[in-house]
Amino acid sequence: MKKVLVALAPGFEEIETLTVVDILRRAGARVVLAATEEGPIEGSRGVSVLPDALIDQVDDNDFDLLVLPGGQPGTTNLQKSTKVKAIIQNMYQSRKQIAAICAAPTILHSTGILTNTVVTSHPSVKDQLTGIDYSEERVVVDGNIVTSRSPGTALEFSLKLVEILFGRDRMNIVNQGVMARL
Repeated sequence: MKKVLVALAPGFEEIETLTVVDILRRAGARVVLAATEEGPIEGSRGVSVLPDALIDQVDDNDFDLLVLPGGQPGTTNLQKSTKVKAIIQNMYQSRKQIAAICAAPTILHSTGILTNTVVTSHPSVKDQLTGIDYSEERVVVDGNIVTSRSPGTALEFSLKLVEILFGRDRMNIVNQGVMARL
């Protein structure tokens, strides 16, 4: 079974977080929401989520994929976490999959792992992603890094993660139920 770690901090973007969790669970992944503090954790639109674990208690070696949702101040709160940055570094060095959407690619940028990588993000943070190849595509895959733009691209992003973890056939099966235009 594929295991996915979704990092959660106060001010997370609800659509980007919950869509990823939902779609990956539909595909058969074991998804763990790990928060930077005790829950419930309130999102940027006032939706509260009860995390499965604290980020400080997870072992990134147990996971195949790390997902960083965007949102503000969620992205800023994730970026303040030394544990989140350590997980990013460890998973990157282990060549595991790392995904970030909306403003969250700025967290990856701050760790220095985006050298020679094509990424996308929400347009509002594009200027913070200096020294990289930037794409306007809705979902970008470059090696083990997957980035996407906004809440409006969350479903495409999530289905791409299913394809990466489980293959195109499983992605198509999941999409039969949700009927996204791909």
